[in-house]
Parts: sequence; structure tokens; C-alpha cells
Amino acid sequence: MKNKTGSYRWTICALLFFGTTINYLDRQVLSLLHPVLEKEFGWTNSDYGTITAVFQLAYAIFMLLAGRFVDKLGVKKGYTIALIIWSIGAMIHAYAIEIGSVAANILGVIGVSGISISVLGFIIARLVLGMGESANFPAAIKATAEYFPKKERALATGIFNSGSNIGAILAPLTVPWLAYHLGWQSSFIIIGALGFIWLLFWLVYYDTPLKQKRLSAEELQYIAHDTVYDKISEPEPEIKVSWYKLLTFRQTWAFTLGKFFTDGVWWFFLFWLPSYLTGQFNLTATQITLPLTVLYTMTMVGSISGGWFPMYFINRGYSSYDGRMKAMFYIALFPLAVLLILPFGDISYWIPVLLIGVGASAHQAWSANLYSTISDMFPKAAVASVTGIGGMAGGIGGALVSVLVGRVLDYYKTMGSVTTGYAIVFSVCALIYLIAWSFMKVLVPKMKIVKL
Repeated sequence: MKNKTGSYRWTICALLFFGTTINYLDRQVLSLLHPVLEKEFGWTNSDYGTITAVFQLAYAIFMLLAGRFVDKLGVKKGYTIALIIWSIGAMIHAYAIEIGSVAANILGVIGVSGISISVLGFIIARLVLGMGESANFPAAIKATAEYFPKKERALATGIFNSGSNIGAILAPLTVPWLAYHLGWQSSFIIIGALGFIWLLFWLVYYDTPLKQKRLSAEELQYIAHDTVYDKISEPEPEIKVSWYKLLTFRQTWAFTLGKFFTDGVWWFFLFWLPSYLTGQFNLTATQITLPLTVLYTMTMVGSISGGWFPMYFINRGYSSYDGRMKAMFYIALFPLAVLLILPFGDISYWIPVLLIGVGASAHQAWSANLYSTISDMFPKAAVASVTGIGGMAGGIGGALVSVLVGRVLDYYKTMGSVTTGYAIVFSVCALIYLIAWSFMKVLVPKMKIVKL
């Protein structure tokens, strides 16, 4: 790219990066406080698994609706409303006991009782958080499709998606400190309020390319030059596509199954690693800060390099989808490193941290490319909706993982061998990417653009 083309699209990418960073900061607070809250409220692994599963189910269901919501309102309005909802949801975790008490009284009137007030309160807070956060990726992927040519979309997705890693890095650096000095409630309130600061920049600097006064004519032309029918030199005609019609395309199912099988791995890493390190290696909340920081720094590298990787094949004549699938196959081999935790994990906690770092890094590289397969083969009018469908499947898969992990760990804990439970979970995490890739390849062997 020549300098005269312009680079405002990367400003948009930066906005999406910081929005995603805050998105992941907000969802990570609970996992870091899990050991503290577990002691304070007497939670079991199953209680925690249920709380996280509710978040993932809400995220899944509303992501389907969020895709259509963003397509209808546009990226700017849709993202704005979503951020307000999820920031409020993040902050009300601090009042989970009060919320749980009110909810328990209401449920008592209709004859439902026996639910822990703390569990109920956190379930409601996670429900609101999941509702709002569900729109982050449909909006961000749609914005990327609007502002980037196809060959740059995986790189742009990898960059903004690395915000999830930065959020995961910043969380252990800030949350334990805030909880120790100001109380666990302050962590939720202060971190949750960051979204409203970002919102000011979003409202000032984002608009569609055709309305964006900061975008040069040369850059607008560059964005559109390698698209097939996503031309932005003229207003895009409104296209209404039903979910039923989208589900008739193999391309939709390839993305959806890719999300369903692999999203749960990331959710497991995000929500259970602090508990794994404290439970298996007796580390305190402050002692896990460094290993988690190292691990999530590794994932940032994976996210960005994974976005670059398919360009290597695309620049050598592969179509965007075919080059991406070739890259994704090699990426799917890296999580196999997690299997080495089984024979070597007892030597030092740094061994599982680094091996999981490889697997989590590979997930981010995989995710950046998986999202980009949508804009490879669908018009912009359907991108957010397809993202929502796949995101719902990924959220359901993640919720199943949370529930099953909680049950598996509780079972093996009663058997006196919780390490065996973790070994089973890690084995699944290592192998699932190759399984997901195989399903995708069978469904869509070669690039085929969807005609609506």
C-alpha cells in the first residue's frame, strides 16, 4: 500500500481494538475474582459453571439477534447501544447480593425457592453483560467489512481481536489490586465504567465510509478495489435476508460449526485458568498475575500473526477463502501442544502456562481467520447476521463447556483426583480444532461466493 492511499481505516481498526479490549476486561473480572468469591459465598465448581454458562447462553442467544440488530441500525448506533448495556451489566455485578435478594423474593412469591442469593444475583448480572457484549463482534466484523478490502480483513480482524488478549492481560494486572485495596465490588464498577469513556471517541470518529469526511477518495477506492459486489462508491441497496435463507448455505454452516466446536476452548481458558492455577499450584490471586500476563501476551502475538498468515498464501495466487483454510489447517496443529501438559505439567506451573499459551495463541489466530471467512463469501448486508448465527452457536458450545467442566471437575474432586478432570478437558481442547477444520473443509471445499 502506498502512503498516498491514506490510512484512516486503521483508525477505525484502533477504535475496534480498544472496544474489544474493554469488552474482554469486563467479562474477565469475574474469573479473576472467582477464588475470592468462592470462599466468600461457598460456591462449588458447578455453581461457578452455571454462572458462566448463563453469560454464554445470553451471549449466544442475543448474538443472533445482535447480528440482525446491527445490520438494521448500522454499526455506529448498534455498537453504541450495545456498549451502554454491557457497561451497565458489568457494573451491577457489584450489587449482585442486593439484586439476588430482590430476585429471590420475587421467585418466592411464585413458589420458587432454594436458589443461592449470591448465585442468583451474579446470574442476573451476567445475563445483562452477555446481552450487551453479544453485539461486539457482529458490529466489529461489519465495520471491518465496510472499511477494509478483502485481502486486509483478516489482518484487521486479527489486530482488533487482539484487544481480547490485551483485555485479558490488563485484567490480572488491575483487578486483584483493585479488589485488595478497594474491595471486590470496586473492580466491577471501575472496570465497567471504562466503556463510557471509549464511547465518546466512538461517537466522534466513527461513521460509514460514504459519510466519513476524514476518509480520502483514494482510500475509499482502495477499500473497494478487490471486492466482487460490495462496491461502496454507491449506496448499497437494502437487502433483507431471512435467517432461514442464510441457513440454507453451506458457507453459513461451515462458519457456524467452526464456532460451535472451538469457542468453548477460549471460554475455558478465559474463565477457568485462574481457578486452575490457584487450585492446582496453590498460587494466590496476586501470584497468578505474572503467569496470566505472560500467557495472554502470547495470545496477542497469535492473533496478529494469524491475521497475517493467510496473506502469505493469498499473495501467491490462492483465493481469499482457500488461502485462509490452508492457514487454518496449520494453525489447528498448534493446540496439540496442550497434550504435553499431561506428562510434564507437574514439574512447574510455568509448563502448563506456556503450553496453554501456545494453544490460546493458536485459538486467536484461528478466530481471526474464521471470522474473515464470512466476508470472503457473503455480501456486507449479510455479514453481521451470519456472524450472529455463528456467534450463537459458539456461545451455546461455550455454555455446554462451562457446565460440563464444572460437573467433570466436581466429580473428579469427589474422587480425589481433580487433576484427571483437567487432563480430560485439556485433551479435548488440543484436538477439537482439527475436528472443526475437517467439518468446514467438507462443507466448503473451495471458495464459493454466496449470491443472495
